[in-house]
Amino acid sequence: MAMTANDIVVHPALAACVRTQAEALVLMHRANPRTAASFARPQRWLMAQTILAAYFRNEARQAGSGLLSQHFVNMAVNQNLASRNTAAAFINEMRKYGIVSDIAACEGKRCRRLEPSPNTLAMSLQWLAVHLATLDGLDGGGRSMALRGQPARFGAIQPLIADGLLASRAVGRSIGKSSLVTWIHDGGIVMDRLITGCPQNPAGLERIPTDVMSVSGLARWLNLSRSQLSRKFAVAEATGSLGWSGARGKSELWVSAEFWRAYHAAQAEKLSIIDAAVAATFEDNRVNRNFQARVSQPVLSVAALKRA
Repeated sequence: MAMTANDIVVHPALAACVRTQAEALVLMHRANPRTAASFARPQRWLMAQTILAAYFRNEARQAGSGLLSQHFVNMAVNQNLASRNTAAAFINEMRKYGIVSDIAACEGKRCRRLEPSPNTLAMSLQWLAVHLATLDGLDGGGRSMALRGQPARFGAIQPLIADGLLASRAVGRSIGKSSLVTWIHDGGIVMDRLITGCPQNPAGLERIPTDVMSVSGLARWLNLSRSQLSRKFAVAEATGSLGWSGARGKSELWVSAEFWRAYHAAQAEKLSIIDAAVAATFEDNRVNRNFQARVSQPVLSVAALKRA
């Protein structure tokens, strides 16, 4: 049975497992900065999840059918993810950088059937493997081993994850989340990086120190926009969620205990969505064999990712 977000957030091993997860995600970002930076903001990340989900569902119905650009644009608008122009610009950028490409057999501008590159599929599969390792670390399960044995199941798992993430986003928007929780969700790889720089056991600390000294240095290290990151930090700093122990840029950045708890609550929510998708998929005997044929890289363990 899949774990709920409530089960996960109170688990005594969550902080340690999530720290390992954050380290692995930062390594993935560093190894593929161009692809990773394209999904650094939550809107773009959710649009990417939507593209993959639609692609996998089309492939399950008919191998080689890919995804029509216009179909994605319509979905993005209907899901309130982006305007029509923003969604169209996003898919064009994904094509420009080879994250998706036109299917070779599909000719003509009106067709525009797309498929994710093998590298994009491999990175997406690795993202799932990292999170399954976290879940296994919490309950001793064998999700990671099951995925390594049947990687083609990712083609069925990912659409369910996308559905869960979009539903979670809609619920959060309807009930109105605090600015802190919004920052956590929007922080993405930035929050992962901050967590890796925090002490292993910050219990009892109201201000938890990190190893980050400046926003500009962090932006360069993660290949992100310094100006955008500075504005994001200014919002969190104004609420007392983070700050500097001394002079800005010459001292350690700290995050508040509330910030720390909100990050782990957000991870628990995401992990519960992933666990439910995996549990549902492995109860189903169908697999996406076209996905298995197109992925050129193996599913690595977190330990293997660190050695890479």
